[in-house]
Amino acid sequence: MRLRDLAATRVRYGYRRLHVLLEREGWKVNHKRVYRLYREEGLGIRVKRQRKRVSLPRVTPAPPRNPQERWSLDFLTDSLVDGRRFRVLTIVGNVSRVSPAIEVAMSLTGDRVVDVLERLRGTVGVPERIAIDNGPEFISKVLDAWAYRHAVCLEFSRPDKPTDNAIVESFNGHFRAECLDQHWFESVEEARQTIELWRVDYNTQRPHRSLQQQTRRPSSPPGRRSEPRTNAFPGPIRGAGQSLRTNVFPGPIRGAGHRTAAAAGGPRPAALHALRRGAVSVGGRLTAFHGPRQKLCSPSS
Repeated sequence: MRLRDLAATRVRYGYRRLHVLLEREGWKVNHKRVYRLYREEGLGIRVKRQRKRVSLPRVTPAPPRNPQERWSLDFLTDSLVDGRRFRVLTIVGNVSRVSPAIEVAMSLTGDRVVDVLERLRGTVGVPERIAIDNGPEFISKVLDAWAYRHAVCLEFSRPDKPTDNAIVESFNGHFRAECLDQHWFESVEEARQTIELWRVDYNTQRPHRSLQQQTRRPSSPPGRRSEPRTNAFPGPIRGAGQSLRTNVFPGPIRGAGHRTAAAAGGPRPAALHALRRGAVSVGGRLTAFHGPRQKLCSPSS
């Protein structure tokens, strides 16, 4: 039976996605009959539901409206058959749900993250905002300097709050369930090839509920300019080695070693690293904090 064959090859698909695939192949069957056969064949997926917990209300950023407005980045880890661990950098668009790239390597540093983003800048462009956590690769100076040069807003999630970056967390769950947990990898190169095949299938074949069971289609290269914009923000924007804008925070900002922000130098002074958690960086500059006093970060603000 074709339903059983599809469920065997796509073990993490539910009956609704299998019904979409059957319709694409020309089968004239409604979803209720697919559900009945799905249950009779014992193809259901056992999902452990997590208990809901009480949470306090929080201020959320404005939802993106165009495909190149906001991307989300995160890291995953997995192991080879010999026990060696490797890392995976996942990138997904918050609107299109297209994954432009998935990087696989034994070690992924801030320099490697910048290399991936720079490669994507030449093919699909760069987003206006990037949602990330407070990992060491994302708070590195090299990533902050790259964001400053290309006028990209870095939105850091609150510590221990993965729900602030829910899109990439959902993507990572599907990625691990449908790809990493279904394969054994003997080498990093084999893992890289298998993951790339899954990424292409995810972008071109997989139905998605938030898109009305339609398939994601990679957006065309945007018209966003790749060169730095000097008029992206109101007021003067100063370069490396010069003082920060004085209207960001009232009074001097001091960090490690009691150095002022102006004396630290560089696209992201070391003094601001003490304030990075829960903060928003616009083009390499700390502008606001998440929480009750949060200000939404946008190039026009």
